[in-house]
Amino acid sequence: MVEKIRHQLFLAKPLSDRLEALAAKPGASKSAILADAVTAWLERRGTSELDDRFGLRLDRISAALARIERDGNVQLETLALFIRYELAIQPPIAEDDQAAHAMAAKRFERFVAQVARQIAAGRRSLPVEGSER
Repeated sequence: MVEKIRHQLFLAKPLSDRLEALAAKPGASKSAILADAVTAWLERRGTSELDDRFGLRLDRISAALARIERDGNVQLETLALFIRYELAIQPPIAEDDQAAHAMAAKRFERFVAQVARQIAAGRRSLPVEGSER
């Protein structure tokens, strides 16, 4: 048999009236009702109320973040391979070739400006999954 310990507690009048009404039913007692209520409350808290409320949302957010991370890694790897390829096939510019250096600087400035325009306009060079280009 489980040892029982006496507790003294205070309830607001409306709550006390509701407890009295429940305990007036045959086979019910205040102690049993309160024990069931406390047990249910403790069990709910034990399963993490936050997890019950937000678990599915957090799982969806985690999956979305994983896709974003994967896409970012693909983009970085693509860029790195492209740069490595370009550096491998392009002959180096001679140190004293000012015209070639000026042309390279101008091309780089145009490239950076184009990237800035694309980002500012919200456009992408590659189509986004599930959207039209």
